[in-house]
Amino acid sequence: MLPEQQARQKIDKKLTQAGWLVQDYKSFNLSAGFGIAVCEYPTESGSADYILFIDRKPIGVIEAKKAGVTLSAVHDVQTTRYASDKLKFIIKETELPFQYESTGIETYFTDIRDPVPRQREIFHFHKPETLDELYKQNSTLRKHLQSLPPLQTDGLRLCQIEAITNLERSFASNRPRALIQMATGAGKTFTAITSVYRLLKYAKAKRILFLVDTRNLGKQAEQEFRAFKPNDDKRLFPELYNVQRLQSNFIDMKGQVCISTIQRMYSILRGEELDESLEDESLYESKFTIKPKDVAYNPGVPIESFDFVIIDECHRSIYNLWKQVLDYFDAFMIGLTATPDKRTYAFFNENLVSHYEHKQAVADNVSLTVMLLIPAR
Repeated sequence: MLPEQQARQKIDKKLTQAGWLVQDYKSFNLSAGFGIAVCEYPTESGSADYILFIDRKPIGVIEAKKAGVTLSAVHDVQTTRYASDKLKFIIKETELPFQYESTGIETYFTDIRDPVPRQREIFHFHKPETLDELYKQNSTLRKHLQSLPPLQTDGLRLCQIEAITNLERSFASNRPRALIQMATGAGKTFTAITSVYRLLKYAKAKRILFLVDTRNLGKQAEQEFRAFKPNDDKRLFPELYNVQRLQSNFIDMKGQVCISTIQRMYSILRGEELDESLEDESLYESKFTIKPKDVAYNPGVPIESFDFVIIDECHRSIYNLWKQVLDYFDAFMIGLTATPDKRTYAFFNENLVSHYEHKQAVADNVSLTVMLLIPAR
């Protein structure tokens, strides 16, 4: 089998897993289902590898390449051409907005409706229902992130104001990962919740994942979410948005905030039951040396489940063993830590949006929580 055919087989399988019906152009039937991926669809300049249809309307294109091809170079040359071409038998008014390049191993996605359209690598294809929802929206998440209102600073420390302001500038620049370094006791979680509130209210984020590496940290985060009262509303956070702390494998997809240990989220993606003892000890301190199996696509928890993922104590537990959980979601990543190391900086692409160390906190008379700090490795 030729490398191109091998790539097509992998792409077909992933599309099917995400809920698409894959059809050949010679026998395609757009009434067969909601989301249809038609192979070798003819355009004015040649046959597109796949044209994506939702409810009989063309909305996307996939350019398939053999393994090893640099997909970033393919987008400008071929994908955009087919997305702009006239289609045989089908009238389309504008360029197809959802554009993919894939080898079946690597997949990249671009939404051309974004202010500055940019490729991003994704773990899997999106579901048809997701693209339909995105297509019907007047604005994209990245457009909203460029027009957030000024931060109301009442009740916030200077370091928190700086962190949130710089974080939102990073979002507006479409930088996928950002790191907040803030001394223990200076209010990292409060800062994160303030940001979550603004992202839900003003950026129209649909769902945010707050990841921790121990059950106790999850409980503490839940308590802080439930006690949080925004400075522009008299209601508590849970009166405005649903907060769920995962204690089983059920994720409430109608909720807005999901708190989970990274261990539990891994087991959910794997479709396995969690050994709950793994949640009691930080993975950084853990003596477990289990090498987990690779995360596979889970249609019950698609890659687009969360718009933002916040990783608490991100210097400790996101590398090697459990990094797969972060690579799975098509989301902005926000790291919280007091003690980053080289791996932390590297994972967040050296994008440090807040730098507030213990020495500065002491100088500012910030009341720090006394606790045992284990140096980052």
